[in-house]
Amino acid sequence: MELSVIKHSGEDTGRKVNLSDTVFAIEPNDHAIYLDVKRYLANQRQGTHKSKERSEISGSTRKIKRQKGTGTARAGSIKSPVFRGGGRVFGPRPRNYGIKLNKKLKVLARKSALGYKAKDNCISVLEAFTFEAPKTKEYLKMLEALSMTDKKTLLVLPEANKNIAFSGRNLKKTKVTTADQLNTYDVLHADNLLLIESSIEKIENILS
Repeated sequence: MELSVIKHSGEDTGRKVNLSDTVFAIEPNDHAIYLDVKRYLANQRQGTHKSKERSEISGSTRKIKRQKGTGTARAGSIKSPVFRGGGRVFGPRPRNYGIKLNKKLKVLARKSALGYKAKDNCISVLEAFTFEAPKTKEYLKMLEALSMTDKKTLLVLPEANKNIAFSGRNLKKTKVTTADQLNTYDVLHADNLLLIESSIEKIENILS
């Protein structure tokens, strides 16, 4: 697949770049995508939820009323779950929600997601650029030049660049990542992928 390389100002450089068919043109595997997205979302959960059960509630352990003759059910402790302020029955405990997948399956899922974007013509290749300082206005100018102000965009850099990352992090529909941090969820969540020209080779090396 061949795409034109454009500047971040929207001008055409006159150059073209080839995207590898083994990465951007495979037959998508929907089940692999489902599993990888499920893994990503599960791994985002902190799992720090906790409620106190009856053994953890602070309170007196004396029997609160006599066993018989009250006309109501017997009760042995104020910490019983049937009373207000008592412990919770089978409450949530801290746990790890993480899911593990084989490396080959994760690679297949990312290739499938990239394949969908390539098939829908939602990939743009940008010439390498940088900002002198973190400026959200500069990032907005770039999106306006590319006619993508109303779309969700994912900018993929070959390596971390603080000025670009800080420029785009306050914008609601934009995300900046690096080639080695690219994941299936982010690719599918974005309407358009903005790939820096030098990041393509890194992506292909990682997924080959």
